[in-house]
Amino acid sequence: MTERDILEVGRGALSVALKLAMPVLLCGLIAGVMVSIFQAVTQIQEFTLTFVPKLLAVILALAVFGPWMLSTMTNFFIYTFNHMSPVIK
Repeated sequence: MTERDILEVGRGALSVALKLAMPVLLCGLIAGVMVSIFQAVTQIQEFTLTFVPKLLAVILALAVFGPWMLSTMTNFFIYTFNHMSPVIK
């Protein structure tokens, strides 16, 4: 395995990590902004009001995007292990 191959696998790992984190982070961000707007309009400053909706949004995002995330990780690991076979032999 050359340096180029190692850098390609590292770049792929960073790309997959970004793809996997993006849906969950976006759902949490959208829920947080909506709660912040609600708090600004109603002037309610309650800590649990900010925490619970974000937590529910992240759990919902994991439930919805979980199968896609799992298949993306599996495909990356298969790709990585297939390209490692010349090194192992």
